[in-house]
Amino acid sequence: MSTEKTDAEVIIGGKVYTLSGYESEEYLQKIASYLNAKISELEKDEGYKRLPLDLQTVLMQINLADDYFKMQKQNNLLKEEAAQKEKDLYDIKHELISTQIKMENAEKSLKALQETSGEDAKKIIRLETELSSLKGSAKN
Repeated sequence: MSTEKTDAEVIIGGKVYTLSGYESEEYLQKIASYLNAKISELEKDEGYKRLPLDLQTVLMQINLADDYFKMQKQNNLLKEEAAQKEKDLYDIKHELISTQIKMENAEKSLKALQETSGEDAKKIIRLETELSSLKGSAKN
């Protein structure tokens, strides 16, 4: 939204109006386009055309309010969905960190076991060598 006021000539329902606001001219034209589409939608209904002008206006306002509340409801649902996805993402990140910590601990344990295994293998070789020496000296 700009801080400079914009004036834009638009056509709504076949009449030229000057809209003023702090939005861009493109935005003001978009509003006019939306209203024209709504008017066209309502004018397709023969019953609408037969209504007095004041009732047509009220029906248009009701339709616009209906659109507004439906969009507001959809917006709230999207916000809830985004909040749930944010929570799910947080949970997944937390689970990832937890899994990484477990993996690092498992790697440390594995490394310690490999070192112990290497030392045990050396002991086995030393003991087998001693045993062979003892058997050799017992035969003599």
